[in-house]
Amino acid sequence: MNQQLVNQVFEIVNPLKAEFEQVCKEPSLTFKRELEFAMQIFANNDFLAKVAAQNQVTTRSAVMNIAAIGITLNPAQKLAYLVPRKGSICLDISYMGLMHIAQQSGAIKWCQSAIVRKNDKFMRTGIDRPPTHEFNEFDTIEQRGDVVGAYAVVKTDEGDYLTHTMRAEDIFSIRDRSEAWKKYQQDSSKKCPWVTDEEQMILKTVVKQAAKYWPRRERLDAAIDYVNTEGGEGINFNQDKTPERDVSPASEQTIQNITDLLLTMDKTWDTDMLPLCSNIFRRPITSPADMTEPEAVRALDFLQKKAKAAA
Repeated sequence: MNQQLVNQVFEIVNPLKAEFEQVCKEPSLTFKRELEFAMQIFANNDFLAKVAAQNQVTTRSAVMNIAAIGITLNPAQKLAYLVPRKGSICLDISYMGLMHIAQQSGAIKWCQSAIVRKNDKFMRTGIDRPPTHEFNEFDTIEQRGDVVGAYAVVKTDEGDYLTHTMRAEDIFSIRDRSEAWKKYQQDSSKKCPWVTDEEQMILKTVVKQAAKYWPRRERLDAAIDYVNTEGGEGINFNQDKTPERDVSPASEQTIQNITDLLLTMDKTWDTDMLPLCSNIFRRPITSPADMTEPEAVRALDFLQKKAKAAA
């Protein structure tokens, strides 16, 4: 351990206490504890400490992002880390960190994500039930076979199960569009998370994709936006590909919220809402079940604004 470097980093981070507490999104986080965790990380990695000392701006930003996102550096929880990328210090959020934020923010009750291999037995059993995934825990990776996909399953507050699956080719297509992977392909000495922690990146990819269908929460959206941009994973979903359309069916809760609001406005689905939605979304919508979640959310927002204007 280079104590001089560690002391330099401490002098960079320690003055951030007031700003950290002002923007912190999670009441259980304290600056004192996160500072201790951060200094442990720097003390155990001279290269990381050197990069931090040479780039004070990104070091401060990484620590402030801990507060802004509301994620801990506690090594026992394995939710987030401080890592060097492109000569800067970056806050790296694990797939477990994303699931933790989703649970803590109230978006879901729990979440599980796993990789499926060729010789596993994976089966979706229904829309509102969790899938089955069978394999021998003591088999080697070779015995289980190559990665064929991954999935994330969550339980909502209403008790529903939401399962999102991704084929291996779709996961690796996203990997291939990441800036870090492209640079590794050009120069294999420039390691990236897809090389050093492939399984973790596969799981993180499916969790990020699945989260688009979970109840919206600002903290979760901020965390996912961070790992896609400032987090150094460099995935630009608008480059060389048309953004995918969210076709997840409207949730029961959103439909119920619309129904309740229609009643207060003395309007109905059949007479008022369905014709309006068909006109707005430019396709026949004959029942609430025909709507996607984004469409239902947009319709609810429209009604809320109309109700507020009429009040």
